[in-house]
Amino acid sequence: MVKWTKPARQDMKQIHDYIARDSKYYAKKVIQEIVDKSERLNDFPKMGRVVPEVGDENVRELFVYSYRLIYQVSDSVVKVLTVVHNKRDFASLNIETV
Repeated sequence: MVKWTKPARQDMKQIHDYIARDSKYYAKKVIQEIVDKSERLNDFPKMGRVVPEVGDENVRELFVYSYRLIYQVSDSVVKVLTVVHNKRDFASLNIETV
């Protein structure tokens, strides 16, 4: 089961709102692609690569357009931790893992 954390849901809203300033169509398209990719994690939770800045086998990422979908794998749940633009300074993020 894929669960979205509150910070990750807030990230999605901010991404949508930012893109929608130029194009509501593309805002919806990007968000849908991120959601679609996250749903694949139900069947393939380790399909993403290990986040290099974290180095934990259970904290992984998928790339969708110019965004990093960062998630944590546990026994029965995949938890989406954040969605961040790949040019953003990762060290400045406060990502909480369990």
